[in-house]
Amino acid sequence: MKIAISGKGGVGKTTIMALLANEFKKAGKDVLIIDADPSPHMAETLGVTNIDQIKPIAEMTKLLVERSGKVEGSPFYNMNPQVNDLLHDFMISHDGIKLMVLGAIQTGDKGCACPENNVLRRMLTKLLLSPDEVVLLDMEAGVEHLGRGTIAGIDHLLIVVIPSRSSVRTALKIKKLAEDVKIPKINFIGNLIKNEQDRQFLVDNLTLSPIAFFTDSQAIREAERDETPLTRIAAPADNAPRLLMGALTGKG
Repeated sequence: MKIAISGKGGVGKTTIMALLANEFKKAGKDVLIIDADPSPHMAETLGVTNIDQIKPIAEMTKLLVERSGKVEGSPFYNMNPQVNDLLHDFMISHDGIKLMVLGAIQTGDKGCACPENNVLRRMLTKLLLSPDEVVLLDMEAGVEHLGRGTIAGIDHLLIVVIPSRSSVRTALKIKKLAEDVKIPKINFIGNLIKNEQDRQFLVDNLTLSPIAFFTDSQAIREAERDETPLTRIAAPADNAPRLLMGALTGKG
């Protein structure tokens, strides 16, 4: 299964993705997270201590240019670069969950054929097509990634939304763009829910009712402050991660 998560900045994408990854791991799945946010925080969320050893693939400019096959003086790139060996060279494992950090993808405008975008898109395609893993992509905040093609090939897009007008507006825009690029399944996830009024606000203002609701968790806030991995907190979000996994796998 190939799942990406998106939403307005600060809505809790990384937190929910880490909790979902841990739930899949407990279910016996081989889990790989790709942190595709230009300001990556997944490693800290999972409790990775050797963060400085992670190589963001987007920073390997020379390698990316070589792999893209650009001929000096030519405006064209090889659109099918070989990246098989990169899949392991830039991957670490922590507590049974694999992680890759792509780092910043710098593009001038939509449709840019820069070598970074080309190779990263190809690498993502290879990873997303792996039949033996649950691949989870923590995308950058906002809508820009939908215009770069890096999200192409996923099975399911989860859009995290909190009970605020601005978050709902962004979530609806992401959904529209995701439909434009033909993502097969798109669903909302409610986060930072304090009461029934918050839940009902999202139900009333979104085009689809969220498939899971995560409460405003004091345990999660304290874990972040104490630098405690979310995967080691007992029931940090009640049973929401399990219910979300069930909804995604059809076993809810």
